[in-house]
Amino acid sequence: MRPPPLSKDTRALKILSWNVNGLKALVKNRGFSVHELAQREDFDVLCLQETKIQEKDVDVIKESLLEGYTNSFWTCSVSKLGYSGTAIISRVKPLSIKYGLGVPDHDTEGRIVTVEFDDFYLLTAYVPNSGDGLKRLTYRVTEWDPCLGNYMKELEKSKPVILTGDLNCAHQEIDIHDPAGNSRSAGFTKEERKSFETNFLSKGFVDTFRKQHPDVVGYSYWGYRHNCRKTNRGWRLDYFLVSESIAERVHDSYILPDVSASDHSPLGLILKL
Repeated sequence: MRPPPLSKDTRALKILSWNVNGLKALVKNRGFSVHELAQREDFDVLCLQETKIQEKDVDVIKESLLEGYTNSFWTCSVSKLGYSGTAIISRVKPLSIKYGLGVPDHDTEGRIVTVEFDDFYLLTAYVPNSGDGLKRLTYRVTEWDPCLGNYMKELEKSKPVILTGDLNCAHQEIDIHDPAGNSRSAGFTKEERKSFETNFLSKGFVDTFRKQHPDVVGYSYWGYRHNCRKTNRGWRLDYFLVSESIAERVHDSYILPDVSASDHSPLGLILKL
């Protein structure tokens, strides 16, 4: 299902993305560590979501996390502590860094980090969950998603864009284990799916996993209840979306479902440079 490795003389960048569901807990208590992931995957850039750490924790976490990845950029929630939070950790030094979307109403929860490399912008995002009772659905589809999509299009005027992270939407029925039973569940409502289409795909951003694997059932999230991972009752909520102009440079887009230290699995992208 995955293409053969690139030859050693082919220039490429490997990016991994992972919703860790609490970085402190992952570092301290869980069986599979970020160190092991780095050894196994030898990635160049790691994008994290739902770190749940505060600004005061960043320096300590940075020291204990990874050797050789000297560039790291963190944003934390200030409106609600121990919540949300994103980061980008990289071997490659970026040209510029930006936190948030530039809109105060969207930027207090630490949901976006953007780094600029020579050939593209890379965003890690933790898109708001519409929540119990779909309390944030209207905010999500009328404010957040359009703002993020417009921000990406603005960046794209300069160079291509890669968006990765937990986008909190299973876009198609193939992306969820029980589409009929989840039609009003946060992450699979018709409003969220339409918003995903309108604000990202229709604006020219390509879902790399689905492009490479049109008919594959591949999930990236399993709830902790009811042994969902064991029975593979999952959702594909995590993505790499890329500008159409670089879609053909994507050599591989994949999920690592055997990494079970979080309720989300890491996913990877290999981009030819």
